[in-house]
Amino acid sequence: MIMSRVGTVIIGRNEGERLVRCLKSLTGQVTQLVYVDSGSTDDSVNVARGMGADVVALDMTTPFTAARARNEGFEQMRRLYPQAEYVQFVDGDCEIVNGWLDNAVAFLDQHPEVAVVCGRRRERFSEKTIYNMLCDMEWDTPVGETKACGGDVLMRVDAFENVFGFRPDLIAGEEPELCVRLRAAGWKIWRLDQEMTLHDAAMTKFSQWWKRNIRAGYAFAEGSFLHGAPPERHWVKESRRCLIWGLVIPVIAISAGFFCWRYGLIVALIYPLQIFRLWLKNRKELKPHPWLFASFNVLGKFAEMYGQLRFHYCRLLGRVEQLIEYK
Repeated sequence: MIMSRVGTVIIGRNEGERLVRCLKSLTGQVTQLVYVDSGSTDDSVNVARGMGADVVALDMTTPFTAARARNEGFEQMRRLYPQAEYVQFVDGDCEIVNGWLDNAVAFLDQHPEVAVVCGRRRERFSEKTIYNMLCDMEWDTPVGETKACGGDVLMRVDAFENVFGFRPDLIAGEEPELCVRLRAAGWKIWRLDQEMTLHDAAMTKFSQWWKRNIRAGYAFAEGSFLHGAPPERHWVKESRRCLIWGLVIPVIAISAGFFCWRYGLIVALIYPLQIFRLWLKNRKELKPHPWLFASFNVLGKFAEMYGQLRFHYCRLLGRVEQLIEYK
């Protein structure tokens, strides 16, 4: 039985039926539930309490981040359940797949060098919109030892405490940043070939997808700023891609167009060529909807570039950026 060994920290705001599904998915698997609410105006707090979770209501006078919410939830979990060896972090819009916790705990028991284990996050309604579908494809990452995890993850309690948890000031990319510090401390991160959670992105508009990519670009910029030095080079490559595709090539194309519109057009043709290259790559890897993934991958670089500019603008002015939310 893993019930006494695993504490669960759920974070959310105005999740409604998604939170109900999340809590139901944990029924019978764990009894040590902590729900962290970040200013919900619906009935989330009462629902969570009614379903057996201990509730932490964040003080919203302090800037909210998911990292801060997870840290405060973890602290409460440790106070209530000091015997817990592992902590499962999960977002309130996700459901834990039956069997995940048993297999994940067994893996960590057998691999003491691994601090973090995650599985495949799937989009619950992937066929509902192309944006949900893109999320599902994005999360189809290689299994085995890896560098980072996402927000749904099982961690060793002692490893999490030894690196002092998440950086509470990060508005995005807090999980990979934590993994950088865990790996620097000698721990390994592992992704299992197993479904872990079902996620409800609820993305129905292009603007939501665009904001999500802005947040990714912001995370790339901040991650490379914090840990971009050798040997880690955290998100340096991703940041350079944003710079090249989202800024450098457009500037060259526009500059060339001032001399001759044909020159500008020739430079701009690199974008359809890149889409074609990515299509070939994804087709060879047998990924679904290769044209869709390739096209949006290239388009997303412009939003990511804007996110990078936002980070550096705020850093230079000493401003605290607000949370970038897409729903």
